[in-house]
Amino acid sequence: PPAGFELLYQPDVVRLYLSILTESQNFNTLEAAAGALQNLSAGNWTWSTYIRATVRKERGLPVLVELLQSDSDKVVRAVSIALRNLSMDLRNKDLIGSYAMGELVRNLPSRQQRSSKNLEEDTVVAVLNTIHEIITDSSENARSLIQTQGIQKLVAISKSSQSPRETKAASHVLQMIWSYKELRNALQKDGWNKSHFQVEM
Repeated sequence: PPAGFELLYQPDVVRLYLSILTESQNFNTLEAAAGALQNLSAGNWTWSTYIRATVRKERGLPVLVELLQSDSDKVVRAVSIALRNLSMDLRNKDLIGSYAMGELVRNLPSRQQRSSKNLEEDTVVAVLNTIHEIITDSSENARSLIQTQGIQKLVAISKSSQSPRETKAASHVLQMIWSYKELRNALQKDGWNKSHFQVEM
């Protein structure tokens, strides 16, 4: 039987956090539960690998994706980082790329305004880092990003954000997209060229 810290990595614990994320209306509780899953799924050791698979098997990914719509900055941040860690599992990465990309892009500021929620810098950077993780080693997920009109927002952030951290994170995403040669024709048809993706930092 599990003992000590191993008790944290049991399916029952994952189910508990997912039920909190499903049922709670309290932003602090939601942030804490998402943060717990974020911590349990971090890193490359055996238990975190197990947790990433368990969250998928317990149908936790849709629960997290839905919380990207939260009006709470801290909930969006905690959920984004949790999804980033969970996408280290390749099956999760495919699912998150298919079903979360639109919500992630909606949380990015556009040229006219910060996102409608006016998310803090730390949260925008977290969302950008999550997108980067999802499209790394997955041209299919990069294609999803293009289809959600994400390039426009990324280019705007990389060229006009007042935050060096946001600029850097957006630039990393853009460079990753341009690295997929098979996507360049589609990008160029949309009016983009290499200069939009190779941003000087």
